[in-house]
Amino acid sequence: MRYVLFFGCTIPARTLDYELSSRKILKALGIETVDLDFGCCGFPIEAVDEEKALTLSASNLALAESRGLDILTLCNACTEMLAKAKLALEEDERRLGRVNRVLRDRLGLEYGGGVRVRHLTRVLYEEYGVDRIKESVSRPLIGLNVAVHYGCHYMRPSRIYKEFDDPEFPESLDRLVEATGAESLEYKNKMACCGGGVLNIDEEVAVEMAKMKLEPLSRRGVDALVLICPFCGIMYSRYQRLILEEGSEIPVIYYPQLLGLALGLGPEELGFQLNMMDVEGLLEKLGV
Repeated sequence: MRYVLFFGCTIPARTLDYELSSRKILKALGIETVDLDFGCCGFPIEAVDEEKALTLSASNLALAESRGLDILTLCNACTEMLAKAKLALEEDERRLGRVNRVLRDRLGLEYGGGVRVRHLTRVLYEEYGVDRIKESVSRPLIGLNVAVHYGCHYMRPSRIYKEFDDPEFPESLDRLVEATGAESLEYKNKMACCGGGVLNIDEEVAVEMAKMKLEPLSRRGVDALVLICPFCGIMYSRYQRLILEEGSEIPVIYYPQLLGLALGLGPEELGFQLNMMDVEGLLEKLGV
């Protein structure tokens, strides 16, 4: 199992705990990764200029294709953008031709359509396998009750994910959590948006959307909120202080951090010292 890692723009700048823990668990599981000099996926400008966004995506797809490797992503939005671009270019030869002319002129690259795009959780769930993860667990997280948040972009575009998971009611992240020995709780508004999509338009609305999930989970006393998207992490961590009273905060962690603990890795190896929310209570409960 060998992939090129695609971190996108947000993770290297704002969520290093996600990057560090992902690198550690991939290495621990024997999944080989390669770093390339990728650019932006194109998502931030898609609504302004779709053709330029497609070209940005295609440049990354072509770079991975030149190495003969598939792309492993961590950001839900990057995954969606790259997957949509791959689909759009495969279905429209004229558009592919226009994009490739730009790639050849500017970068000396050409995209042929042979690259797969897989989010980290899909690689773990579908290609590595839940049973193999269970076999690798050395520190079962028994007694830990967590809530998972999938994020809006995880299963989009839905027509290319139907064979992987249910776009409306996904279960893959729940099953991956359970493979660590922790319990994934069902809760109201599980599939609700974090609010990040409207943050630049109306911060007040964005905070209210995050509040819809955080307040009920705080009252329920969950041990952690487990995420797989960096921008969701920013919403539920950075804005949590505006929503919850002191003493009622929820630790917000990324799935690779949870899995890493179950694999026997230490908190510092997994970037827990970089988490925005206090995780001491969570680690104490696990005896780490």
